[in-house]
Amino acid sequence: MDSQSTDSKRVRRDEISRGETVYRALRRAVIEQALRPGDKLTEDVVGERFGVSRTIVRGVLGRLAAEGLVELTPNRGAAVARPSLEEACDIFEARRSLERDAVRRLVAGITPAQVAELEAHVRLEEEARSASAAAAIRLAGEFHTLLARLSGNAVIARYINELVSRCSLILALYSRPHSTDCSISEHMEIVTALRAGDARKAIARMEHHLEAVTERALLDSAAGRQRDIRLILDNYAD
Repeated sequence: MDSQSTDSKRVRRDEISRGETVYRALRRAVIEQALRPGDKLTEDVVGERFGVSRTIVRGVLGRLAAEGLVELTPNRGAAVARPSLEEACDIFEARRSLERDAVRRLVAGITPAQVAELEAHVRLEEEARSASAAAAIRLAGEFHTLLARLSGNAVIARYINELVSRCSLILALYSRPHSTDCSISEHMEIVTALRAGDARKAIARMEHHLEAVTERALLDSAAGRQRDIRLILDNYAD
């Protein structure tokens, strides 16, 4: 293998690594609701903030668009997706169906180690409640993706992961302010039912929790405020 070929492969690996870093950062900014529905994501601004080329940014935005987190419009560029109320209802309906099945699968064979992992996650949520609103939002979603992963069905876990991310957009766009205390206590109720091996109660607790989240979808008067995307991205580029 000649040196030119080796250098080309090294450059390609570096591009893939940097693209993954930007992808994870932007996705986290959306999930934590730092980036809100409608925020513009121009290739120049994102590339400048993360120190990557427009080609890398274009690939990242394409990945996020495939997940429903970004909208790509010809001649207008990219923006954080703005789900309609009809789409929001469809997303929550699909999520409830998949999470019911994930809970049913998990409770049938849950181990003490898995219960301990879920309990540890809820403790992280409690710690974040008073320390970081962004972290609290992210951890609340990650409780559901963790539960889906522990269910053992990789396909269900992948779809729940995508739906949970899109629900962050919906809550950022439509939800009224609410206390994280509700989510944490509801999560603990689900874990308690799982620990007891009570499938009926675990599913009922999950359904009640997701119905409560859905009911929080009310118009937020702050959703349309203009903000400096450069400053937001700086927090995720470090």
